[in-house]
Amino acid sequence: MNVPKDLLYSKEHEWVKKEGSQVRIGITDFAQDELGDIVFVEMPEVGDELEVDEPFGSVESVKTVSELYAPISGKIVEVNEELEDSPEFVNESPYDKAWMVTVEPADEAELDQLLTSEQYEEITEQD
Repeated sequence: MNVPKDLLYSKEHEWVKKEGSQVRIGITDFAQDELGDIVFVEMPEVGDELEVDEPFGSVESVKTVSELYAPISGKIVEVNEELEDSPEFVNESPYDKAWMVTVEPADEAELDQLLTSEQYEEITEQD
């Protein structure tokens, strides 16, 4: 399982990468592996507001549909449109090609509530 050290993680298996004043969000390698082959990704719109721990989209695999939960509150400033035509990117490249949204955080202090790579690895080992 790939858990990059430079990212933060939520208990719901989303990753967060700080990029200047914004954050990029996607789902983890662990999550895509558990879901199986991804066939559809439902995304929010640019301008939508995220509330921490609230659903903001979903990922559909051949096995199930799983909601995406916001790891941080804020306004969506970019959506990865490529996932509409290429949902398999989530399986192939969860940390690069398959980022989902970029957000302008409402409160950067929420980042302090997220997990380090080491903490996230501990959680996934228990699952």
